Amino acid sequence: MARSRHSDALRAAQMYYLQDLTMDAIARELRTSRSTVSRLLSSARETGLVQVQIRSPFDTGPELESQIRRQYGVDVHVVPVLDTLNEAETLDRVAMQAARTIGPLVDSNAIIGVAWGATLSAVSRHLTRKVTHDSIVVQLNGAGNMQTTGITYASDIMRRFGSAYGARVEQFPVPAFFDHASTKTAMWNERSVQRILDLQDRMSIAIFGVGSVDSDYPSHVYAGGYLDEHDLSMLAADDVVGDVATVFFRSDGSSDGITLNSRSTGPSHEKLRQVRRRICVVSGASKINGLQGALAAGLATDLILDEASARRLVSFNGHS
Repeated sequence: MARSRHSDALRAAQMYYLQDLTMDAIARELRTSRSTVSRLLSSARETGLVQVQIRSPFDTGPELESQIRRQYGVDVHVVPVLDTLNEAETLDRVAMQAARTIGPLVDSNAIIGVAWGATLSAVSRHLTRKVTHDSIVVQLNGAGNMQTTGITYASDIMRRFGSAYGARVEQFPVPAFFDHASTKTAMWNERSVQRILDLQDRMSIAIFGVGSVDSDYPSHVYAGGYLDEHDLSMLAADDVVGDVATVFFRSDGSSDGITLNSRSTGPSHEKLRQVRRRICVVSGASKINGLQGALAAGLATDLILDEASARRLVSFNGHS
């Protein structure tokens, strides 16, 4: 939005929401039409100048948020979703809330790490534009597999993040998993790869979903040809419950000795935990085992999830 229109939208929003002026009164004061005021108020909401919060006395969200915050030490947003909605509709609602939450956290000169996956793909479609300067969106893990380069799938997600924030996009054109750990070691010594790894080392925000081995709606890494039967058997033998950016963990958050991680191109958990703001987006109560493992590993500082998942998470903790 142009600076003058941004300023008008801010002024109109202040008069409407803080001073209780009618649209007609605002139109007179700004010497414009009522329809222009309506568009300015819509623009103020879309760009995050105005954020509407509804606090219902019957809403269980705040109580769930406070329990999760206390149990797991994360900032949390519970998205109220009716149980009658299917997985895709629930994901869409959670993605919309996530996009609105992420926007205000992105500033100029930010390095934003983004993992690919079905959840982040949905989030990327709901991002609203925010002008930043000298920001970079960097891909957290490679996307190639035995059937496809993965470039189109991952780059679409990165492109949408870049377009929303006016940021430069840095893709990571390597496979999700190397066939041999020694190949990864050799590639990580290449200057072209080290440039991406250096950007990841300087991330101010990381945004990711959680892949879960046993979710009803299979995570992209488990359903998209990234793992063969032998890989899946190894994950089962290592008691893996899920992954973040294709780096796997157990239900207690541990990841030591998981063979596949030595071939994964995602950031290690130690590296991820060094990022100041780590935003985890989860939709679907069947991902609860993966989510609990990710939280046990301390991978998230912020969590956005649907109400059913939040209830399961609280009850999961109560029985663990």
